[in-house]
Amino acid sequence: MVVHVTIDEPVPRGDLGGARRDHGVESVTFAAEVFAAPVSGHTGAVKGPTPAVVELTSAGVPFRVHDFADSSVDPMAGYGAQAAQALGVPADQVFKTLLVVADGEPAVAIVPVSGTLSMKRMAAALHAKRAEMCQPAAAERITGYVVGGISPFGQRRRLPTVVDEVCVLWDTIFVSGGRRGLDIEIAPPDLVRLLGATVAGIAAR
Repeated sequence: MVVHVTIDEPVPRGDLGGARRDHGVESVTFAAEVFAAPVSGHTGAVKGPTPAVVELTSAGVPFRVHDFADSSVDPMAGYGAQAAQALGVPADQVFKTLLVVADGEPAVAIVPVSGTLSMKRMAAALHAKRAEMCQPAAAERITGYVVGGISPFGQRRRLPTVVDEVCVLWDTIFVSGGRRGLDIEIAPPDLVRLLGATVAGIAAR
């Protein structure tokens, strides 16, 4: 089964399958067998599932994939105001996935695109003495994703993960779906549970 919907406003928790008003971005709830099916409003077929989509499908949790690669927003611009504009949601609801190195070990930070990561707070959340940003090449090698499309789901191995505490303010949040121009909408409790994540105040205030 494939549900074709377009977005205009956040989806209430528990209603990820409902249709939404047109905002120019195609949104699809995927079933395992439909990734090659044409999608209305796109010039070609839906690209194959990313590891993130595969993991979430296998987990059986409600989620929605939003593909804005064909929109007027440049997916190469990554996250931030442009991605939030393409999704039609506040920037505070869109989260970026960052790779850090804490006491020599990689870890994942998930923070709103409207803010920045506090390395001091991230280190404290991981009970580490020091944290710093991971080099892009190392982040790609560790996660299996290209920088600008790193998803917290479907990485090559599960890393310690910390999500900023403001995630609980939303019924659903948006994170990368595993490639540029592709986002996953998911309820914060499901994200935290599946990733075994810690929720802490890690964004700079």
